[in-house]
Amino acid sequence: MKKEKGERPNSRIIEKTLNSLSPKSNATLTGYLVLLVLYIATTIIVTTTARATSEINIGSNSLSVNTFAGVFSALSNICIIFMVVYYGKRGFHTAIIALLIQIPMILIGVIRRNNLSSLPGLFTDIFTLIAVIALYVNNDKMDKYQEKLRDQATTDILTGLPNRFACSALISDLIKHGEKFTVVSIDVNNFKSINDTMGFNAGNKVLKEIASRWKEIADRGLSGTLDFITRVAGDEFALIIRNYDSVDKVRKTVMQYDTVLTKVMTIDDCDLYITASFGYASYPEDGNTIDILFKSSDAAMSEVKRQNSSNHIMRFSSDLIKVGRSLEIEQKLRKALEDDTVYFHLQPQFDLSHKLRGFEALARMKDSDGKNISPGEFIPIAEKVGLVDKVDGAVFRKSAQFFGQLLRKANSDITLSVNISVRHLMKNDFLDEVRDIIRKSGVPASQLEIEITESIMIDSAEKALECIKEIKHMGIKIAIDDFGTGYSSLSYLNNFPANLLKIDKSFIDKMNASDSSKQYVAAIISIGHIMNFDVISEGVEDQEQLETLRSIGCDFIQGYIWGRPMPPEEAEAVMLEYA
Repeated sequence: MKKEKGERPNSRIIEKTLNSLSPKSNATLTGYLVLLVLYIATTIIVTTTARATSEINIGSNSLSVNTFAGVFSALSNICIIFMVVYYGKRGFHTAIIALLIQIPMILIGVIRRNNLSSLPGLFTDIFTLIAVIALYVNNDKMDKYQEKLRDQATTDILTGLPNRFACSALISDLIKHGEKFTVVSIDVNNFKSINDTMGFNAGNKVLKEIASRWKEIADRGLSGTLDFITRVAGDEFALIIRNYDSVDKVRKTVMQYDTVLTKVMTIDDCDLYITASFGYASYPEDGNTIDILFKSSDAAMSEVKRQNSSNHIMRFSSDLIKVGRSLEIEQKLRKALEDDTVYFHLQPQFDLSHKLRGFEALARMKDSDGKNISPGEFIPIAEKVGLVDKVDGAVFRKSAQFFGQLLRKANSDITLSVNISVRHLMKNDFLDEVRDIIRKSGVPASQLEIEITESIMIDSAEKALECIKEIKHMGIKIAIDDFGTGYSSLSYLNNFPANLLKIDKSFIDKMNASDSSKQYVAAIISIGHIMNFDVISEGVEDQEQLETLRSIGCDFIQGYIWGRPMPPEEAEAVMLEYA
């Protein structure tokens, strides 16, 4: 986009933003002209009525027409005052000129025509002149003070760039008018190390130099687009790009802001090589509000930093929301494990006569604000980043401790079932961990059940078998979780020292949809019974499912129909009622 020499887009936009905050911004030229016309009209009326000698009758009273001269004189002075209040310098100059013309005219009339009745009007105009001058001087001081405050509100003090407020004001205006633009979130890489090694003063110099380089691009229009660079906070900046004709042009503009940093930066006699991460999102394709646009561009920028590659620029895509959410959950999970705030709920298991078999301990987690995070979110992430063994361990330890206390209160033969991941099971100290939990909790080994997924029979059968046999030797039960979702062979299953098969909820959901689905579940139950395993169905939610499972010989059920996952105190009440 071609620009006139010396044109400063940032300055114009900042000024527009500042003006929008001023109460005078609502005073239009039309209003000024209306006041001026009213002033001239009332002044003419004053002159006409002041010279009139006729009278008018109002009711039973007779009034001279020149009596109304004072009324219209007051109206004309009110117009003058409004001009000064709402139109600043223009209104003040108009008022001064008008009064300096009117006062001598009245004075001449008093002297030449001996029209002493005009003296009140003369003094009124003189007093109005004094009031106008006082108003203007006071308003001028207030305007300068307000301008200073407004400038501070919209400008970053350190770099002189517009701040986030000015940036948001511009974006709001662009969205209001439906103008196409792109938001770029920028973060200086490894800036903390500069502050840590060279001090905050050096860090501030770096930020000022970066701002200076970027400001030159924006102010001189070197990118070929209309740019608005702002400092958001700390080492975070934001760039608004307009007047582009393609996505490639946006990327080229961002590349120019990236490239300008490659020139060595000398701060306090030290040569620094600065880089930054750029993530951008376009309106309206990637978002239609300020919050969504910044969230989207921040997500792209965060992914650039995470990848830590030579490519410093990325456009937002919907996949990044998932990545960003995963990173957020991972951070919250690490914090919860560090603070030992991962907790458990218990879901009851029953036989088909509604007798309580026991409880399965299920992992639960909240964020720092106390909001629940779904296990469907944090468990897969825990598995992916290698934290699932820590989650298992925390739930195993805490649930066993509670269960031991529960058994001491009420003598019962119910079972506590806990999930153990392959990663956890294969740890060298796993057996020692189990023995320690049994010793500290006081739960008999015979009333513990460890659930493992059937994938272990394929991935780690040889390594895991010895550990599982030792667990069985302790007297602990073994359950194969989510049976039917993997690819284990019957030969593995036949040699596996399990006590229980758990049929996955996905099969129960479809069980009554067709006869073949029902027969599939029946086949799993038959296989389990042939191999001397008990069978439990997960996710049983309605009476129809319950009756079908009863008819095909399922041993136990677990699901919302007879019990949702519940806090420990509610589980205690269930045990006392059904055990």
